[in-house]
Amino acid sequence: MKQGRRAVLGMALLGGVGHVFGGSPKPMVSGPPESRTALDAELTAISQAPECQLSSMSVLAIRDGKVAYEFQSGQRFIGIGGQPSKPANDRTLYRMASISKMMTTLGLMRLVEDGKLALDTDAGAYLGYPLRNPRFPDEPVTLRTLLSHTSTLRDEAGYSFPAAKSLKSLLLPAGELHGNGAMWAPTAPPGQYFTYSNLNWGVIGTIMERVTGERFDRLMKRLLLDPMGLHGGYNPSEFSPEDLSDLATLYRKRTVDTEIWNTAGPWIPQVDDYSQRPPARPAGIDTYDIGTNATPFSPTGGMRMSAHDMGKVMLMLLNDGKHEGRQILRPATLATMFSQQWADNGSNGNTDHGLFNYWGLGNQHFADKPGMQLVEGGGFAAVGHLGEAYGLMSVFAADLAGKNGMVVLVGGVSSDPEVYKGKYSAMPRFEEQVLTALHRGVIVGKKI
Repeated sequence: MKQGRRAVLGMALLGGVGHVFGGSPKPMVSGPPESRTALDAELTAISQAPECQLSSMSVLAIRDGKVAYEFQSGQRFIGIGGQPSKPANDRTLYRMASISKMMTTLGLMRLVEDGKLALDTDAGAYLGYPLRNPRFPDEPVTLRTLLSHTSTLRDEAGYSFPAAKSLKSLLLPAGELHGNGAMWAPTAPPGQYFTYSNLNWGVIGTIMERVTGERFDRLMKRLLLDPMGLHGGYNPSEFSPEDLSDLATLYRKRTVDTEIWNTAGPWIPQVDDYSQRPPARPAGIDTYDIGTNATPFSPTGGMRMSAHDMGKVMLMLLNDGKHEGRQILRPATLATMFSQQWADNGSNGNTDHGLFNYWGLGNQHFADKPGMQLVEGGGFAAVGHLGEAYGLMSVFAADLAGKNGMVVLVGGVSSDPEVYKGKYSAMPRFEEQVLTALHRGVIVGKKI
């Protein structure tokens, strides 16, 4: 879920907290006004808590298969030097971090439906070279093991590389990037042990390119965004002027290159700050050999999308793969994607201090059990994904059977989430509070 840091020029925030949080919330208009007002106030208070302020937030809740509530607060861009601040709204796009993995998987499953890919085929057959852990040369790595984080690939050697560097040079022992082989786990063969790995999705994106001949960012627009009328994507340099204007800058009250936090200090941009110049095209992309290295587009964490459009994706999942009458994915495909592939038994995986307990294909399973509950007091089991990178904290949690769900996108945090711990789960406390407020106020309570 966590990703590497990028060096982005730090900028100081001018103005007080009220300026930062003076956004324009837009809840749904149905229901008692007093209910909306109470939930709006609760979420605003969470976002302004001194323990961990949120630079911006956009949330959505679905009840009984319909969007029942939307809310935004804070600033998608904090103005300085005479530049005006821009409030978050229902069109604000966020770099959603690791929820991107689930979005990438939706595109991949369309290729599975088309017969271009098979989950249990040796992935090397698609790459054009062997994809084998040198310590277990007789055990193939498959898309199923890549999607379930049981491939034995690790992030220790990196997971994002210049376009000119083929992943082949990293994955094969003779390659120039292979080094001491830190990208391959030494202890268990593929399919046996869970360790969350971003590198899996760089390989997955590259495989998708290989079998289609299309560049990953444009392929995902064809497979998912365009058919559903979604804004955003994996490559801001190709965004429309309108989408670029709506893109949220991600912030932390922490310098970019260190772990030093200052909750009383300024908001410092981390990524997606295009106030001075437009986003550059990925380096080397003009001469990129499609199907050799999709990591510059970050299939693992680079999708930008609004909570509003993420709600459309969630509704598609709740409606057996249909979006506005069009079948995006077949029900059987979704059943496969969200089937459990791995469950922690105490010795078969790294749970990251209890954050990961069950996994499907490109999605996390949130069991309604003590220590891993999404909402206080329990009552909401779901599938989906979490995300964390550059100050962004995100949740996509869908109860497919009950046709309920919640989306949370936070554009920046003032405190280290590792310190501001939750009370009943492995999530930060503010995520627990936001999810519980949405669950109690929308899904369990009256529709508002």
